[in-house]
Amino acid sequence: MQQLDDVKINFDNSELWILNIALAIVMFGVALGISVSDFKRLLQQPKLVIAGLLSQFVLLPLLTFGLVLLIKPQPSIALGMMMVAACPGGNISNFMTHLSQGNTALSVSLTAFSTFLAMIMTPFNFQFYGSLYEPTAQILKSVELDPFQLVKLVILILGIPLFFGMLWRSKNIRLAEKLSRILKPFSILVFIAIVVIAFSNNIDVFNSYIDYVLFIGIGHNILALLLGFFVAKAFMLSFKNQKTLAIETGIQNSGLGLLLIFTFFNGLGGMAILAAFWGIWHILSGLCLAFYWSYKSSKTEVY
Repeated sequence: MQQLDDVKINFDNSELWILNIALAIVMFGVALGISVSDFKRLLQQPKLVIAGLLSQFVLLPLLTFGLVLLIKPQPSIALGMMMVAACPGGNISNFMTHLSQGNTALSVSLTAFSTFLAMIMTPFNFQFYGSLYEPTAQILKSVELDPFQLVKLVILILGIPLFFGMLWRSKNIRLAEKLSRILKPFSILVFIAIVVIAFSNNIDVFNSYIDYVLFIGIGHNILALLLGFFVAKAFMLSFKNQKTLAIETGIQNSGLGLLLIFTFFNGLGGMAILAAFWGIWHILSGLCLAFYWSYKSSKTEVY
């Protein structure tokens, strides 16, 4: 059987352009619901900022690196784990936070802030931890990853849509909110479409290697959710904010991760399969957790 580290997912240039445009539209839709006041509100609560950014950009990549050292997965899978951990929060985290009766305003603010910082922190964390672990460092050397190209692509996909979405909101808030309501469910459909497109011509590869990432992806995601929850607990935040931080840390923008994998690593098998599986699984785990917390809150209110 061909080694997973050598497997390439077939994904041509036209499909890559679709992925670029789709993610930019999704990010634009998220930005339509964000205003400068969201950043100001968050900065007025420094404890929430520190807890959120510490959990997402410092502890999650560090935890992932420790998990890689512990279980020693195949290098391409390890690199996929590092890529997912380096990405900012996913754009469906706001919906899941609202569903769980968490702090939706905090979720929106953290998503905005983490997306803004991701233009620098995503390339930095991925490059830093990928270079620290010898097996993944060898892959990074073989593909000659240019950190500046990585930063440029992240800015194009996240930064520019964020700027224009917020600008539109500042000019016409009513239209922005209407369009945002349409684009939010669209974002979930876009991600599912991305995964379907990516693997429609690679179903045999996916079936052959899914067992390599199944338990790693599930375990990694559960640890991310627990990390966010207990970081918030350590900062003595309210239960409402604990739920919010758990979801923000456990719901990662794996669509961005897939784009970077197809752009810079030519669809390297272990990376692409891990990121795609995470993207499907985190929707399921996030919704299950949100429904559980919502049910628990409704029961508490009854009694």
